[in-house]
Amino acid sequence: MAQLIADMRDQGACIILVTHDRELVQALDARLVEMMPPGAQKAVWPAVGSSQTYQKTIAAKLTVTPMDHRDEPVKPASRSPYIASINPAFRLMGAFLAALPLLISLDPVSATTALILEFLLLGTAGFTPLRVVRSTWPIFLGAPGSALAIILYGKSGGATFWQWGMIHITQRSLDLALATALRILAIGIPAIITVLGIDATDLADAFSQVLHLPDRFVYGGLAGMRLFTVLKDDWSALTASRRSRGLGDENRFKAFMPQAFALLVLSIRRSTTLATAMEARGFGGSTPRTHARVSQVRPCDVGFLLICLAVPAISLTVAALTGSIAFFGN
Repeated sequence: MAQLIADMRDQGACIILVTHDRELVQALDARLVEMMPPGAQKAVWPAVGSSQTYQKTIAAKLTVTPMDHRDEPVKPASRSPYIASINPAFRLMGAFLAALPLLISLDPVSATTALILEFLLLGTAGFTPLRVVRSTWPIFLGAPGSALAIILYGKSGGATFWQWGMIHITQRSLDLALATALRILAIGIPAIITVLGIDATDLADAFSQVLHLPDRFVYGGLAGMRLFTVLKDDWSALTASRRSRGLGDENRFKAFMPQAFALLVLSIRRSTTLATAMEARGFGGSTPRTHARVSQVRPCDVGFLLICLAVPAISLTVAALTGSIAFFGN
């Protein structure tokens, strides 16, 4: 590479090289352009194979943005300033901690206790009850539907209120329906509120730096999410392309499968290009990577996890003390 670049330079070409490879810079005897954030110390490269310091005349000095500094406006990550300040990875873990323990029980007491605690905590964080309902409205639509199905077709027991064919409404089916609806709300509300508004790039940075997941997997997934938004434009372009060839007036259902297959091929080609670009940027290597934004873990993040864990712990304890707790299979 050094010989190739030197030959091109000798032929009169202007070569701009971005590299951290000091051996290549020394082999080319290149002029350096120093890019440093304000207040940073001057970078000094040791000479290859010696203890001497490699000093080179700086052709130009450029001021760059310091690490973990955004020039663009910060996107609101939540309607609550407190939740927005929590590390994205901890917000995701908090959602699991607040929801998963409640999956082992099926009783109205633990679910009701959890709902009361959640509304109190969310109110402290800046969410009014109306805002909670508006932010999680699919849960409030799904919970009554699930309860209705259990009322009509759930386990029978106790007093019978109405029976017709397979429909058997009893006291037990009503109790199970109430417990199920409350449990869906208790699980769904914190799961949605805590993750609502998380920036995908911030989440990827947290996965890579905090959870130490493989960079290639994390940022490949992030790139896939970003590219997912262009599928609509690709579909419109394919539709226009088919119509330009006289294929746009046929039955839409008949034309769906060929166009969907073309979209699949286009997506595979784009993913191949993305994989090649990531490999060219060293994502397949083992060298530690630097990050434009530093994902930090603070004491408030740990406190957030403890709060999320306390909600189901208190709820299940209250249900156990009142003797109303029931587990799946009982």
